[in-house]
Amino acid sequence: MKLSTPRWWYVRDARARRGGMPVIRAVLTPMSWIWALATARRIAKATPYDPGVPVICVGNLTVGGAGKTPIVRELAQRLSAKGVSAHLLSRGYGGRLAGPIRVDPDQHLARDVGDEPLMLARDFPCWVARDRAAGAKAAAAAGAEVIIMDDGHQNPSVKKALSLVVVDGETRGEDWPFGDGRVFPAGPMREPLSVGLARAEGVVILLPADLSATDPGLSKMLQGPVQLSAHLLPAQPAPGGPQMGFAGIGKPWKVERALQAAGCDLVDFAPFADHVLYEEAVLRRLEQRAAQFGAGLVTTEKDWVRLTPQWRTRVSAWRVRADFDDTAALDALLAKCGIC
Repeated sequence: MKLSTPRWWYVRDARARRGGMPVIRAVLTPMSWIWALATARRIAKATPYDPGVPVICVGNLTVGGAGKTPIVRELAQRLSAKGVSAHLLSRGYGGRLAGPIRVDPDQHLARDVGDEPLMLARDFPCWVARDRAAGAKAAAAAGAEVIIMDDGHQNPSVKKALSLVVVDGETRGEDWPFGDGRVFPAGPMREPLSVGLARAEGVVILLPADLSATDPGLSKMLQGPVQLSAHLLPAQPAPGGPQMGFAGIGKPWKVERALQAAGCDLVDFAPFADHVLYEEAVLRRLEQRAAQFGAGLVTTEKDWVRLTPQWRTRVSAWRVRADFDDTAALDALLAKCGIC
């Protein structure tokens, strides 16, 4: 059973006190201490494997929903435009294959390799491997000149030339990307903020299309690594006519906001847990709900690849892309780390 991301993770104390959330946080806090300690010990004891080519890790400090995958795709596109062969590497969360195996979008399903690798493999060579070191070795042997690792900031098994941490720049005010800073399961953090930032060369603050600047308070919190900003933009127009939206990602409410900001006539929206595999009965209910409004069905590209071929013809996939605000600063950081 997949659980949805708790919205209260991202609410700071002032509003949480009104909702009684500190009680839940207090109960879960001892477990968060164990989680943080285990993560720190695993990183300290590891001997990273060097695949012989530069490895860029695009990770985050929170559990899901930061926007790593669009950043991975944009980096791969920029490197490819420079003539660099970039291969992507993922754990393949949600897939049954342990790997290392190169993803074939014509042969594999999301239940085989995970949704994000299946989506990325439509554009670039993409590998899944539970053992990241074995996956990096396989990618290098297949001709990768640079390996871009989707997630893995807390995985010390592979030597990284550049570690980028992606931060959700949309949540601000009383909603905050780190909540009150507590580690999972008492909060959204995978590890304490200062600890995670200390291992990063760069931070990418990812903003929605309708926000022009980062929150000054957030920028101040992230001091240390090089700060970059990027905007999550539609890669295509929103589908025309009334639409019933649905999404199973880390923060599905962001998809609803983004579709509305893109001008989509969104008549209803259904959130689901991250990486959920949609059952036939669920999709039929969504289709029936849409029919009540005379609407079509629209979802994210990541959700769309989890659908069967039959359902893909009945649902619109809405693709987004990450656009770096200062590409010169990005290129300088890549060059500083010996990448192109």
